[in-house]
Amino acid sequence: MKMDDKELAEKFPIIGDIQEGKEIVWINPDKTDYMESMAGSELTMEDVEDAEKRLLRFAPFIMRCFPETKDRNGLIESVLSPISKMQEHLNKKYGADLLGKLLLKQDSHLAIAGSVKARGGIYEVLKHTEDLALEHGLLKEDDSYEKLAEPSSRKFFSGYTIQVGSTGNLGMSIGIMSAAIGYEVVVHMSADAKQWKKELLRNHGVTVIEYESDYSEAVKNGRKVSDENPKSYFVDDENSRNLFLGYAVAAKRLAGQLEELQITVDEDHPLFVYIPCGVGGAPGGVSFGLKQIFKDNVHCFFVEPTQAPCMLVGMVTGLNSDISVQDIGLSGQTHADGLAVGRPSGFVGGVMKPMLSGEFTVKDANLYHYMRDLLDAENIFLEPSACAAFQGPIQLNQDNDTRKYLMDHGLVGKMAQAAHIAWATGGSLVPEEIREEYKNTYLD
Repeated sequence: MKMDDKELAEKFPIIGDIQEGKEIVWINPDKTDYMESMAGSELTMEDVEDAEKRLLRFAPFIMRCFPETKDRNGLIESVLSPISKMQEHLNKKYGADLLGKLLLKQDSHLAIAGSVKARGGIYEVLKHTEDLALEHGLLKEDDSYEKLAEPSSRKFFSGYTIQVGSTGNLGMSIGIMSAAIGYEVVVHMSADAKQWKKELLRNHGVTVIEYESDYSEAVKNGRKVSDENPKSYFVDDENSRNLFLGYAVAAKRLAGQLEELQITVDEDHPLFVYIPCGVGGAPGGVSFGLKQIFKDNVHCFFVEPTQAPCMLVGMVTGLNSDISVQDIGLSGQTHADGLAVGRPSGFVGGVMKPMLSGEFTVKDANLYHYMRDLLDAENIFLEPSACAAFQGPIQLNQDNDTRKYLMDHGLVGKMAQAAHIAWATGGSLVPEEIREEYKNTYLD
């Protein structure tokens, strides 16, 4: 029998605080060591490496369609930047007492789509494109994938449709890349999606269908419409392994960037990563990849809005996608449009159960404060949802549960040698007038 929200709060006391919209910290009681966490895993490092090779095969095509990627030889990758001024600011303004080195992974500035969704979303479109091209003889072994940019290929792909449900950023990555290949593209957007994102997609020739309901309904309707068309492919953010693996590739590239910055990650030099979380695909994929490389020396935390902490509610209760934030009385409405998801990915929740270190939640008002803090300290703009990442570094040394986590894992004496990465998930495509609006937004 399904428990009501009162029964859930009695069984899991933290649910009471979540229901009240408080900023909370949750340490995952099911986290185990790396080797145990991988026992029986359906995905492995070999799957991540296969995804990486596919992206390399597509690099010539990407360079031709998107010249802005030429400086990275067709790889869609972002910089990893030390942000020492922001670290000083967080320590002084919020009493963070953060030791070690704070860095920003600027997926907010990824080419083509300007968000972390440029990883998983674009990868899944490319994987489907490769499958179709090989099946129908558009590609032969040893061909350069650049030929997929020819008019004859575009004409072929115009007979196929790509569809996706989105709150914004995933729709942009899917829409822009699919349109470049030649597909008909339909993006089903929830009420939380920003108007400028819808207009940007329409300017790329994408059909945008708007819903008055939330993300889950947009996905449900998008899936239904796509299933009615045998030549339509639906990108399923809730369950897609391909999306997940596209995100996971980021970890291998991050390892190289850390080496370039002469940052060591080992038993004496722990790595902490804080990632904003919506349905879970992007943070889950990135965390899975990081675990493959750094194993027990990386500690991954998700950050969600207080009104839409769907992954947190799913993992705390063990119900994963069988529970929504609305089931416990939350609205699911948040200014963090990319994180405005009421029901989590059950697939990601299962994969993360033995791997995730914990979760933080953050109030919308603080997203705007952190956005202005970063602008003032480092002159870097992120959209508000991306700034959720800073809740982790601020809370790590201030909360009793996180302090206990550091103690239990033998990390207290190693924090001066630690690296902390705030994963910036979006922002570079935000129009200037919207940026000004964000800068002047103050909430209670």
